[in-house]
Amino acid sequence: MPAGLFIANLVVLICSELSGPAFLSWGWRIPFALSIVLVAIGLYIRLRIMETPVFTRLQQQKRIERRPMLEVLKRQPKEVILSALARMAEQAPFYIFTAFVFSYATGQLDVTRDFLLAAVMCASLVSFFTIPIFGHLSDRMGRRRVYLVGAIVTGIFGFAYFGMLSSGSAAWIFVAVILSLVPHDMMYGPQAALIAESFTPRLRYSGSSMGYQLASIIAGGPAPLIAAALFAHYKSGYAIAVYILACAVLSVIATLLLPDYTNKDVSEEYA
Repeated sequence: MPAGLFIANLVVLICSELSGPAFLSWGWRIPFALSIVLVAIGLYIRLRIMETPVFTRLQQQKRIERRPMLEVLKRQPKEVILSALARMAEQAPFYIFTAFVFSYATGQLDVTRDFLLAAVMCASLVSFFTIPIFGHLSDRMGRRRVYLVGAIVTGIFGFAYFGMLSSGSAAWIFVAVILSLVPHDMMYGPQAALIAESFTPRLRYSGSSMGYQLASIIAGGPAPLIAAALFAHYKSGYAIAVYILACAVLSVIATLLLPDYTNKDVSEEYA
């Protein structure tokens, strides 16, 4: 994630510098077209990734579900829904901090697009370290515990974030953007294991994928649009902070209801 975020913003920054005032007319099309190459690279890698040892064993035992998506909805629908809701505090703020901030800061704070691109790139560099650190902490302290702390910190940080942006100081805005991904990374680090381990092995891939992608529909995608609508109505960034807090509350509740299999055997079928 931080590698993708860094490279994407770097390419946009380069195109922004090269196209100048014409960025909104044709400059943005260059990184958009280059993304086709990433699709091909991603597909090449995905087709060559080895299956997990657990799934390989299930294949050898001929215990693979023929219709895993239907089966997981039948047997573990609660985990699918809880996985999606648990991601509310991770998905929605992430797209506010990395996407909506561009329209908000350039339109309301008189900050340049290139300044924000550089700030988000620096934030992604921080994530290179914070994501594995929080993932490691979840191995030692428990996935659910670290995730809950991240959700709570995210709910509180939203108010500090818009407070720093509203200061109008370039230094504080830069600090706000850099720090914005740290609470996110407290959840992103343990998230993959927390969600995947909630599903029995033969349904793990389908269940975790459905829960994960459902969150993109209900949280990630709409977040910038909701943030824009809230600001247009209330004329205050703190209204968006309340929205972030609401997402955090939902995530805390959902995470508390998810099972925690930290340091437990996740290779055998769950009852």
